[in-house]
Amino acid sequence: MRRLVLALAVLAAGCGGSGRLATPRVPAIAPIQSELPREQQIDHVLSRLAYGARPGDAERVRAVGVERWIALQLTPERIDDRVADSAIANYRTLGTPTGELAAIFRDVRMARRDTSKPAMRDVTADSRRTLQLSLGEVAAAKLSRAVLSDRQLYEQMVDFWENHFSVFAGKGQTRLFIPAYDRDVIRPRAMGKFRDLLGAVAKSPAMLFYLDNAQSSADSMHNTLRQVRQRPRRGLNENYARELMELHTLGVDGGYSQRDVIEVARALTGWGIDPREGAFVFRPAVHDADQKTVLGTQLSAGRGIEDGEQVLDILASHPATAHHIVKKLAVRFISDSAPPALVERCAGVFTASEGDIRETLKCVVTSPEFFSRAAYRAKVKTPFELVASALRAANATPDATPRSAQIVARLGQPIFGRQTPDGWPDQAAEWVNAGAMVNRTNFGLALAAGRVPGVRVMALDPAVGAKLSTPEFQRR
Repeated sequence: MRRLVLALAVLAAGCGGSGRLATPRVPAIAPIQSELPREQQIDHVLSRLAYGARPGDAERVRAVGVERWIALQLTPERIDDRVADSAIANYRTLGTPTGELAAIFRDVRMARRDTSKPAMRDVTADSRRTLQLSLGEVAAAKLSRAVLSDRQLYEQMVDFWENHFSVFAGKGQTRLFIPAYDRDVIRPRAMGKFRDLLGAVAKSPAMLFYLDNAQSSADSMHNTLRQVRQRPRRGLNENYARELMELHTLGVDGGYSQRDVIEVARALTGWGIDPREGAFVFRPAVHDADQKTVLGTQLSAGRGIEDGEQVLDILASHPATAHHIVKKLAVRFISDSAPPALVERCAGVFTASEGDIRETLKCVVTSPEFFSRAAYRAKVKTPFELVASALRAANATPDATPRSAQIVARLGQPIFGRQTPDGWPDQAAEWVNAGAMVNRTNFGLALAAGRVPGVRVMALDPAVGAKLSTPEFQRR
């Protein structure tokens, strides 16, 4: 019964929060203005907005039309995704509550202190396997969705945001929080409002732990909402505040100062983690309740969590944020150097729509710049994109173990494995070198020969198999 309940929870979260958001109407897409002939347009959308084509996909896009296909991809809630849902239901740990993972982690720590008893050794071994499987299944399920889902643009956006708001699974307890980060934070909001997504990330234990904001507290120079007795304050930690502005919102040239970093960090003091439940908690006793000024806006004294919420409002609505987000979307979907005119135009859509991700994305992926000759086959695939597109081209199915996701790691891009908070680069220079190309070629050859562990290849067209190891297949 528990497994059925967890599977249903995963399925509910898998399409971006069915039951949480009203199903939007399918947007009207004007006829595409493009230098590309129709067949290349079809190839382009399947290479750039999807993880490549599976057998029959080009025919399906041709039948409904490029414009209608894009419109449906922009409304994933309307796409039946039962094949992917069925596959994801096989991952037994995906719906495990964070509090349960935290309890297992505590059991492991306690058992390590007393390994003299065989029963305690068994607890340690079994619990460690559960924790490892939990993280491994998140990565494996992410790849399975990219391969099997018919909501291809949605999966692209989940990956985009998980890279934009990057967390590193290898830092301490961060791994305990990643299943919920993917399931409850990113997926339900990947096509919603940017401010909602930003707020959910700011309160996620994964980000609070990874960038140390859970440790941040008012220093001795400032008042708190409650007096703390016999417990020294750790003081201010600026890590999250800095990355919040530099990476998540304004961008490195977004017009903020070191003083703003400090003031934002002060506003976010008290935003922490309940260690037993692994959930967000606000702690008034360590919140800096004095007056602050962020980007010229004064935050009144005597407030609590409202300080941080107002900071997120300021950052989400700032013009620099609109430009930063749109530029990253343009690099992801158009070219390594984002077209300035498109960035300006679509940043206006982001602002006018109050950060509506769906509307902003529509502006980017229906633009003349997206469908230009210069953009066609101009991007180099990341390892994740390469593996997903190869499995799709081969009509292959990953198994329900972490083995298939480990292929991505061996090619240089472990899922949730970027140590620095800037996320994996989305430009060719990071991925094009002699060693990487040899590894990619060898992967293509092994897949064509049916020798990739954890992957079941259907009857493979010899022409497709030969293409998997070519330089052409490295591009999208």
